Amino acid sequence: MNVTLGNKVVLVGTGAVGSSYAYALMNQGISDELVLVDLNEEKAKGDVMDLDHGIVYAPNSMSIKFGTYEDCKDAALVVICAGAAQKPGETRLDLVSKNVKIFESIVNQIMQSGFNGIFLVATNPVDILAYATWKFSGLPKERVIGSGTVLDSARFRYLLGEEFDTAPTSVHGYIIGEHGDSQLPVWSSANISGTQVAPKLTEERKQEIAVQVRDAAYKIIESKGATYYGIAMGLARITRAILKNENVVLPVGAYLEGENGHSDVYIGVPSVINRTGIKKVVELSLNDQEQEKFTKSVQTLKDIQATIWG
Repeated sequence: MNVTLGNKVVLVGTGAVGSSYAYALMNQGISDELVLVDLNEEKAKGDVMDLDHGIVYAPNSMSIKFGTYEDCKDAALVVICAGAAQKPGETRLDLVSKNVKIFESIVNQIMQSGFNGIFLVATNPVDILAYATWKFSGLPKERVIGSGTVLDSARFRYLLGEEFDTAPTSVHGYIIGEHGDSQLPVWSSANISGTQVAPKLTEERKQEIAVQVRDAAYKIIESKGATYYGIAMGLARITRAILKNENVVLPVGAYLEGENGHSDVYIGVPSVINRTGIKKVVELSLNDQEQEKFTKSVQTLKDIQATIWG
């Protein structure tokens, strides 16, 4: 990969998640150049104009414009937020066949432009669609990244911060597995400044927190139709890690090749992120119960993969 590529980002899909991500990117001054691509050209052009009017108050100057898949040819990063949205009462996995078809068309057009950067996938079901993007693009696995459990882990850290009256940035803990109902908290390594939190909580309280994290999206969708601010911040964080070559560990959707005993699946696991994409997957020491739950989560995703790719 040519790591001398600039920091141009192309965003595909300017719905609630995409436009919130664009806003976060501008607010944090992460990129110099952002191109918005959407089937609904008028909506995307309106977003460009609205964002442009905020640049004067942003931390640094930024070029924001409307474009097409052709603009991907010299992009460092293409972020895909396009696809059918999750409806109330619908699980992330119900979306799968609709969105795989949409992604085949999107990814093929992006690759035809000569794109040679990194894909970041946010559309649900994100683990399956990251796998689809990898398959359709033909890019090396490290250059296709799913948003994975970056949001679930943020929810987990936030709730533990509330529980222990501590800033969530000082809480270290991961949700791993599917970005969905089979995810699991890694209680065995969750800590605040090296102090394990699991012994301070009853089994019942741990279960309540895990359910709150797992079901947060359903609650938000019920209340306001969709979740977008939290995931937008998570995507901005991953983008910063890539463009600034940070070598930081984030719980993203990564392709496994034997890590924690599994292969041929994209799933949320802590990974070192830098300018080349996923530098490596961090293998957590899981206890027997966690390993069993993680295996079930992998199987959930593989069962769905099998319905599409056999």
